[in-house]
Amino acid sequence: MTAQSERPRGRLDFQYNTLRNISSPEDVEAGRRVYAGNAPAESFVDLPEDENVRSYIVTAEGKKRQRLTDVHRRIRDTLENSPSEFVILNSGIVIVARDIDVDDKGKVAKLKLPSIINGSQTRGELQHYLSEFPKSKQASISCKFELVVMDDDDLIAEVSIARNFQNDVATLSIVGRKGLLDELEERLQKADPEIVLRKSETQRSDDYYDTEKLLQVITALIPADLWSKPKEKGDPKKVYTYSMKTKCLKEFQTIHTAAKDPTAADHEEAKALYAFYLDVAPAALELYKKWKKHAGFAGTGLRAIERDGRQILDVPDGIIFPILASLSAFAKKIRGKWQIAPPPTFNDVEIIHAAKAQYMNVAHSNPWNMGKNQAIYSSLFQITNIYRRLSKEA
Repeated sequence: MTAQSERPRGRLDFQYNTLRNISSPEDVEAGRRVYAGNAPAESFVDLPEDENVRSYIVTAEGKKRQRLTDVHRRIRDTLENSPSEFVILNSGIVIVARDIDVDDKGKVAKLKLPSIINGSQTRGELQHYLSEFPKSKQASISCKFELVVMDDDDLIAEVSIARNFQNDVATLSIVGRKGLLDELEERLQKADPEIVLRKSETQRSDDYYDTEKLLQVITALIPADLWSKPKEKGDPKKVYTYSMKTKCLKEFQTIHTAAKDPTAADHEEAKALYAFYLDVAPAALELYKKWKKHAGFAGTGLRAIERDGRQILDVPDGIIFPILASLSAFAKKIRGKWQIAPPPTFNDVEIIHAAKAQYMNVAHSNPWNMGKNQAIYSSLFQITNIYRRLSKEA
């Protein structure tokens, strides 16, 4: 990567997919030009950022070790698990340049003294993705950008400051501030007093557990009897639990509100479902940890799995979420509390082998394809459902 304190001599070639002039009458009158478009992730790697008020803080100067914030985790999770949605989920990168020559045929913009002024965290995560994953495993990723062309140093500084201090309040902070996560945290702490849920986007350290990930897992584990969509009870559509954190969080918010409101039309249903969230939370957390490093994946030969010799270090979410969703067939009440209790005849290795077949033959050995394929969820769920029925008959 180009050193951030250095400016490239001459003009820097910036390859783009689309580029459109969106200059306002005020921009034209002031001699500015403003463009919008999207470009391949690789195009942002060598852009300087010396005009920006914030550099990539994960590797910022003076840091003794990498420290991911919630922002970085969200970006990294999208790049690794939902790469085709990155361009629509990420707000993009803002670039400034003193001048521009556009070769629309070659889709190259020659930028004079360019710099990122907003989006350094996004660019840093794009660089991390491109450097950490072999090209054979990289998805094609585009990123939105806004390009401001002007030669006013003072205004460039003002724009950089303004663009970096306009942050919306995240849903997580709203839910946390209202106390909607307190009971969930209390249940977790009964199993492990050290667990503290993240209740605000400003709680960025590793001392907090990823609340949204926990809710994704619990949603995947909801049994058909409690599934809120009647037409899906035979085959719940849970593909969104893999990549849509905010949707799972908002669903929990809706369920909590109705469960606590006796006048709500769906109060009883929401109350029963909320009880499931509370009962299963500790087990859901442990199940996720277990499957992320499940020893049963040793010897499967799946290249997407991170290993140290034969020790499994990390199984991609795209592979394990269809498995977690299939385990919802084993959700049942035991002594009045919901548990995930597979029958004695069930063996994890069997569902791993079934998942491997789906991964290779249907998902074409791509974790993201697997996590986003409803047919794979349905296939694995039917297997566990057979075990459940046989167990009941026995």
